[in-house]
Amino acid sequence: MAGHSKWANIQHRKGRQDAKKAKFFTKAAKDIILAAKAGGGNPEDNSGLRLAILKAKAVNLPKDKIDNAIKKGTGEIAGGDIMEVNYEGYAPGGVALLIEVATDNKNRVVAEVRHALGKSGGNMAEAGAVSWMFDKKGQITFEESKYSEDAIMEIGLEVGAEDIATEDGIITVTTDPSDYMAVHQAFADAGMEATESEVTYVAQNLIEVDLDAAKKIFKLVDTLEENDDVSRVHMNADFSDEVLAGLE
Repeated sequence: MAGHSKWANIQHRKGRQDAKKAKFFTKAAKDIILAAKAGGGNPEDNSGLRLAILKAKAVNLPKDKIDNAIKKGTGEIAGGDIMEVNYEGYAPGGVALLIEVATDNKNRVVAEVRHALGKSGGNMAEAGAVSWMFDKKGQITFEESKYSEDAIMEIGLEVGAEDIATEDGIITVTTDPSDYMAVHQAFADAGMEATESEVTYVAQNLIEVDLDAAKKIFKLVDTLEENDDVSRVHMNADFSDEVLAGLE
């Protein structure tokens, strides 16, 4: 299950996440709107909203923007007409892509995603063509420099974690989506601060790509993630240490 976390580690190591903090406000607000639309505006009764608010606070989204996003989601004020949709495609090297989108204009964003894929040497795929290659899982990551794997395992396994693995200094806890909030809360109650925490898509199997394909994939993902409507990009690519060194 380490494929998703490995990609996140690569992004973090290369400074990509920090460089995109300006985009995080928009994405965080959309997550709150969607969570409020799905389960109501009270975070005490809506675990999805509670998590979205926690993540928004982690990127320093101001309280007034959090409150406005909740009101948009519940329909108290305009601006909550946002829908979620996944697009599927292929990147260079035959890498499968699952692209999560939150948008108020599906026609616009599908054209933009198709253009980005085509420009990179990839292509859009029909619905269902690649989604079967991914499993929906909860993932919570911790820095090994802060917490031991034994300490993480002691809590995680007791509350229903499926898997706990360490790679590149990051401990990744994987859960079934239905158990995710309980596991997340157990770590929070223990005072353990997660680096990342979300329900995401994890590739069942990874395919190794060469340096040329890796360069194109990184450029494509950068382009996609610069789009405010694109929430997350998932792939089944495996980047060897040799390939990563060539990207430096």
